This record gives sequence, structure tokens and C-alpha cells, in this order.
Amino acid sequence: MNGSEIVAQGGQYAVGLGTLALLNAGLAQSKNRSGLLWFFISLPLGPLATLLLVAMEKQPEIKL
Repeated sequence: MNGSEIVAQGGQYAVGLGTLALLNAGLAQSKNRSGLLWFFISLPLGPLATLLLVAMEKQPEIKL
């Protein structure tokens, strides 16, 4: 494996992790949680953050 292949694989990993973070943000918002917060939580935790979000119950909506 040469250097350019290693860089390409790292780029694919980053794109996949960013995509997962966006999906987790949407999932968090569907459960009445902060999408931005969960986006940033998902960057280091990746699939573990997805598991946490799926296991969490939906928060009740706050009516103002």
C-alpha cells in the first residue's frame, strides 16, 4: 500500500464519519434533542453515539 492509498482511505473514513454525524443530528432532532450537540458528540464517538440515540426515549415537546 503506497502513501496515496493511505491518504485516500483516511479521506473516505472522514467522509463516512461526517455523514454518520449528520444522520445522528437528524435522529437527535426527531427525538426532541439538540441536533448540533449530537453532531459534535458523534464525531469522536461515531457508531456508539448512534447506539445511544437509538436507545434513548423521545423527550416530550415543550410548548411555549
